[in-house]
Parts: sequence; structure tokens; C-alpha cells
Amino acid sequence: MRLKRRDFLKSTLVSASLAAAPIFAFAETKLSVVATTGMIADAALQVGGDLVNVKALMGPGVDPHAYRQTRSDLVAATEADLVLWNGLYLEAQMEEFLLKLGKRRNVVAVAEAVPEKLLIAHEDYDGRFDPHVWMVPELWAHVVVAVRDALSDVAPAHKDAFAANAETHLAQIERLATYARTSLTTVPEPARVLLSAHDAFGYFGQSYGFEVIGIQGISTESEAGLNRISTLADMLVERGIGAVFVESSVSDRNVRALIEGAAAQGHEVKIGGELFSDAMGQSDTYEGTYIGMIDHNVTTITAALGGDVPARGMNAKLSAGS
Repeated sequence: MRLKRRDFLKSTLVSASLAAAPIFAFAETKLSVVATTGMIADAALQVGGDLVNVKALMGPGVDPHAYRQTRSDLVAATEADLVLWNGLYLEAQMEEFLLKLGKRRNVVAVAEAVPEKLLIAHEDYDGRFDPHVWMVPELWAHVVVAVRDALSDVAPAHKDAFAANAETHLAQIERLATYARTSLTTVPEPARVLLSAHDAFGYFGQSYGFEVIGIQGISTESEAGLNRISTLADMLVERGIGAVFVESSVSDRNVRALIEGAAAQGHEVKIGGELFSDAMGQSDTYEGTYIGMIDHNVTTITAALGGDVPARGMNAKLSAGS
């Protein structure tokens, strides 16, 4: 069948316009990015700026170890221009889906950009590493660079903008790193014990010289038995530890059982505060950003364990009573 002249010209013009179009037309549409965790979503927003729309699959208080993708998650991920996930087996229940999706879409495990020599291996998971790299700003900087590179690969026309935004955010992260080290060194050495619900603070302990004890293992999927809780309660009493911490994304049941166990032996233990472990604070709050999340954790831990720290944190933005 022969095309009419008008149809032929129309077809030719459309083909020419598509050939001349950039890989991504930001003038009309922003880059669609799906991130599994709030921390990664924040990095994408900081680096992407006004050029991106970012959707986080896991909001405040959500445990990524146990999270399973919903139908809407599947749709969002398969339609996104870029999917960013942590990797290192953090999103254990989603890993198979994300790996399969990566064979046909732009999917990047950004935490796996952290050099292996800086990662902590864990005996519970053969061949796996501790995924909680965001706990130390210097490690998270590698993730921000990976996010920058992933965005640039998808939209190379905006590589310079992504690089400039990343540089600004990395400077903020460097300042946060300095604040963390300066504050945490004021905690008396005997008091540098961080006991919380699960083993999410391994990198924190290694970097800042704290003994870190998680009631559960590296994943919240593991269970803490009565014997372990009893043993840890005895340890609190014997060592005179007066503060333990709850986590925003993990049940406080085991922590409160520890406190009761110590109280039964005549030793008072208080909750030093709620820490953000696997999820950030509420959206539209300072603690709902990566900088605010870590500022909160550092400030809360330092204050609870007898260190010297500003009441409202590095930027004087922490919520009252935070």
C-alpha cells in the first residue's frame, strides 16, 4: 500500500525529530527514579535536584530486611528510568526481583560501590557483607558518587549538573563526618558501648571506637532467644551500663525485656533514645534527610552516654526532645 505524500512527510518529520531528540528531554519531563530506601532516595534527590522525580519504596519506620515488594512497587520499578537499591543483601526479600529487573532496565546496587576492603564480612552470611554502610558518612560518600554516576549514565546531557550537585552534597557529608568524630570522642571510653535492637551499627562501632551489641543479628529476620536476653541483662549489670537504645524501624520488645531483666537484679537501665537504623525520620522533617538522620543518631548517642554535644545537633535543626 502506497503512502500519501502528506503521510510520508509526517512520518519523515517524526522520525527526524526522534533521531535528533536527546536521550532524556528534561525540558518536558523529569527523570523518573525509584529508590528502595529513604537514604538512597535522599541521595538521588540531592544529586538529581530539579531534574528528577524520586519515589522511595520504603518509608519511615519500614524494615528493609523484611520488606516485600507490593504490586504498585513492581509497576513503579518497571516503569522507572532508573532503579537504585542498596544491595549487600539489605533488601533480602526483593533481591531476586531486582536482579531480574536489572537484566532489562537501569538498575544499580549503589552500596556495592563501597570498596570491598572497607566492608565488614559477617559470619552469619557466607560471602555477604554488612549492608549498613550509611551509618558512617565517609562510607556513604561512595554511595553518593555511585548515584551521581548512575544518573549521568541514564541522562549524560546533564552530567555536569549532577556532578555539581554531588560536590555540594559531598561537602555536607564531609562536615557531618567531622561533627560525628568530634562529638563521639567526648564520650568517656568506658561508656562507649552501644546496645540496640539489631546489629546495624557495626560500621559505626568500627569507625568511632564503640563496642556495638545487637540483640538480634545483622538482619532483623533473626530471632533473639531468652538465653541471649538473659546473658545481655547480666552483662548490663556486671559492667554498669546505664543506657541502651531502641530503633525506629525495629520493635522495642527485646530492648525492654533487657531493661526489665537488669531491673530484676537491682540495676537501672534507661532508654538513651530512639535511633534511626534502617530508615530515616518522617518526610518533610530534618530527620527525614540523610544529614538529619545521622546528626540525630550522633547527637543522641553522645548525649546519652555522657559526651558533650549541642542539644539540637550539628545544624541546630533536630526536633525538640529528639
